[in-house]
Amino acid sequence: MYDDEDLESIREARDAWEEETRDPFLEKGGERKDRFATVSNHEVDDLYTPGDIADLDYEEDLGFPGEAPYTRGVYPTMYRGRTWTMRQFAGFGTATETNERFHYLIENGQTGLSTAFDMPSLMGKDSDDPLSDGEVGKEGVAVDTLRDMEILFDGIDIGEVTTSFTINPSAPVIYAMYVALADNRGVSRDQIGGTFQNDMLKEFIAQKEWVIPPEPSLKLVTDTVEFAAEETPRIRPISISGYHIREAGSTAIQELAFTLADGFAYVEDAMDRGLDIDEFAPQLSFFFNSHNSIFEEVAKFRAARRIYHDVMSEWYGAEDERSKQLKFHTQTAGQSLTAQQPLNNIVRVTIQALAGVLGGTQSLHTNSFDEALSLPTEEAVTVALRTQQIIAEESGAADAIDPLGGSFFVEKLTDEVEEEAMAYIEEIREMGDGSVRDGILHGIDEGYFHREISDASYEYQSRVEEGEEIVVGVNKYTSDEDTRPDVLHVGEEIQDRQIERLESVKDERDDEAVEEALDELRDAVEAGENVMPVLVDAVKTYVTMGEIMDVFADEYGTYRETIGVM
Repeated sequence: MYDDEDLESIREARDAWEEETRDPFLEKGGERKDRFATVSNHEVDDLYTPGDIADLDYEEDLGFPGEAPYTRGVYPTMYRGRTWTMRQFAGFGTATETNERFHYLIENGQTGLSTAFDMPSLMGKDSDDPLSDGEVGKEGVAVDTLRDMEILFDGIDIGEVTTSFTINPSAPVIYAMYVALADNRGVSRDQIGGTFQNDMLKEFIAQKEWVIPPEPSLKLVTDTVEFAAEETPRIRPISISGYHIREAGSTAIQELAFTLADGFAYVEDAMDRGLDIDEFAPQLSFFFNSHNSIFEEVAKFRAARRIYHDVMSEWYGAEDERSKQLKFHTQTAGQSLTAQQPLNNIVRVTIQALAGVLGGTQSLHTNSFDEALSLPTEEAVTVALRTQQIIAEESGAADAIDPLGGSFFVEKLTDEVEEEAMAYIEEIREMGDGSVRDGILHGIDEGYFHREISDASYEYQSRVEEGEEIVVGVNKYTSDEDTRPDVLHVGEEIQDRQIERLESVKDERDDEAVEEALDELRDAVEAGENVMPVLVDAVKTYVTMGEIMDVFADEYGTYRETIGVM
């Protein structure tokens, strides 16, 4: 963007500044620490100039909003047209309690729903399973049958409100329940909209929630991709998730690289099934973490869009521009929240949310200040939602498109993030002999991702313990005062009520229809067919989550991780 003569002049001027202005000043007092770096330990220089982005090609590397390579945003007007979707995570107890929270959030200005499930539901266990004892409704809502889904969305127009479902091993079952709910309500399948996390590769890499092995898990994910393309065009069947990779302790670079690699693996698997990339790719979505280093996060989001555009075009031959547009949800960093001085978390969340907005997110969840202690209270979740609304309505951050674009620092950091993330992606591709999918599966089997993330997590924690990384209220500016707020408590009676409901459903349903539905599911699995049409019919008989997942476990086997840290 600058000619050689201008660049040389700027470099000479910077050298002179360092010698004549900066260095004499430093001799008097120095800097407040020896090294400046992001949360991911990426070193930050003191000053950036056009000389740091001398190779930047405006049209090829930046372009304009809504145009390739989408570095500056996927929509021409971004938030000047409408703000991001404000999608607060909600879910606890039974469907009744969560339905009440959904209505509360909608009444307070939330523009999209996001559903958290309890551990038994996440792992495909019914509430009356012995392994579910003590966990029912504790960290999310319990969903055993279609009856729970009916109660969960009572009084909510699912043809108008979009809903996100944070669930993975049992995601096909929840997806089937949502489609069945629409069918039973007379809502056309092409009207319902939302997102299912359904990212099983990420589970084997980071979050560690699974039922069946990686390859059949990938097969079920591709079943949902195929079904969504044909039946529910407004549903995003996968939210390819870096959030949990980051929560496990990865760096921003690892989060970006492993997440995009997972996405490319899903693309390859769907294409190998014979699906046309431009038929399913527009429905893919991503889910990123937003941490405290605001400029690193902005650079990560911008680099993500550019990498995705280039790879989808060059490696996979996508032609539809929608197939090349990376659209993503952002959640503020749960692992950054502290139990000490929890009100400090409001500030952390605000910074992280602002990074998501400046980075061009399509939807946003802001964590509540008490989440290091419990599920959020109504007061805490209101503050979290108001944080988004203040950023949208008062800060001015949503007024200009890509407001940090052109910053020498941000553009340099974007280039560095892109280069380092692509190096990881190429390494994964090489592990799979040219296939990202095979590289991911090989990396899972060999413990590659586990080691990379563990090493990064250990290095970060070491910096915290040595005082190199400051966490306010934890290793600096600490207090002996009791700052614990009132927290949400989910009582044991919740489990009793949920089991009573489940027993009632089992008593009322047609047992013969249930057995027939499960037999049809077994046949579909054995034949290698897409299971989604059979699942939708099955859940309409009020077959339970656990009964369905037991069929998958019986037919595909279960999985136990055996690779340790090396």
